[in-house]
Formats: sequence, structure tokens, C-alpha cells
Amino acid sequence: MAPTGKRTGESTRSAGPALPNSAGYLDGRLLIAMPVMGDPRFERSVIYLCAHSAEGAMGIIVNQPAGSIDFPELLMQLGIIKKGEHIKLPENAESMKVLRGGPVDTGRGFVLHSSDFYIENATLRIDEGVCLTATVDILRAIANGSGPKHAILALGYAGWAPGQLETEIQSNGWLHCDADTDLIFGDDVDDKYNRALQKIGIDPGMLSNEAGHA
Repeated sequence: MAPTGKRTGESTRSAGPALPNSAGYLDGRLLIAMPVMGDPRFERSVIYLCAHSAEGAMGIIVNQPAGSIDFPELLMQLGIIKKGEHIKLPENAESMKVLRGGPVDTGRGFVLHSSDFYIENATLRIDEGVCLTATVDILRAIANGSGPKHAILALGYAGWAPGQLETEIQSNGWLHCDADTDLIFGDDVDDKYNRALQKIGIDPGMLSNEAGHA
């Protein structure tokens, strides 16, 4: 999936200095919002970057619940299961998280999942352990027990124009760290932000708008 569009409500800015890794891009890593970000849509957000290149970036927020909707209800809305059939769902489907993935294309679902499931010409393999699929076929597979071992469903995504994410990182808007299965797929959504900061040695209680970047 190619990154599309820029984050809503922003202006296009020129790229900053190269990011601190060999390729210069952060796909497959986690972004952690800093207080200086100043955008309520991304406050205390942890974003898994699915794509990052000279064309821009696209990611999924992994720690913001979508609200009152749950996965069985969504399956009924999509006609994948009939009303009353949710009791037949496998355990991982019953408990699957529905998250707010970002402010772009919020009517569309994106499934981040473990790499034990793959649909030809539909699944984007991001790294060895994580894939992204945005077709209804994966929801059917999860509902009938043949889906991936780990998965989250996100409504919408976060997108950046070319050079924009680099500029935001250089302006101390984001930290970044290695991703792990628990931070992406873990049930304790409310604690992911603190645990992501602790992963890079930062005490969440010490953060302020003056904090620098790692």
C-alpha cells in the first residue's frame, strides 16, 4: 500500500536532516507522540509505521480505541455474520480490538496482523512479523477461525506528505523506537504509551513541552 495524502490539518513542509538510521526511513518502527506535538488527534498516540519513503509515510495508531463499537458488532454491520451469531466466533475474534487508526479515510478498515496470514495481492508485508491487509476477506477469515494469530482492526490511518514526518521528528514532535508484538497487538491499550516511552528509557512523568528527541 503506497502512503497517500498528508495528515489532515497540516501544511506541506520541506524535509529535514536525514533520520538516524542507515536507510533514513522508519517503516516497521513505532512513533511516540511528544507533548510539543500540540495536535489533539495524536495526543499520547503510538503509531506503527507501515510505510515510509521519499513519497511520504502512512501508519496506524495502535493505542486509541474506536469507541463503543466492538468487533462482533462490526462483523454484523458488514454482513459477515448474522445477528446472534457472535457467540460462535473464535475467542480471538470476540476479543479483537477495534481502534481509531488515524484521521484519514476513517470509513475504511485496516487490519494489522501477524505474518502467519497472507492474501496474495492484498497483504502488505511490512517486516518479518507484521503485515497489513485492508480487504474484507481477512475479517471473514478471522470470523471463521482461519485468520492470523494476532490482529487489530483500525478505522482510518495517519498519513504524511513527502518530507513532513522527517520535519516533525526534527521538531521534537515524535520519538521512535523498535516495535514489538506486545506494543502492537497487546490488550492493554491504555498503557501502550507509557510502555513505549519506557522501552527507550524515558520516564513518562518527566516529559514536558521542552523535552528533546532521542
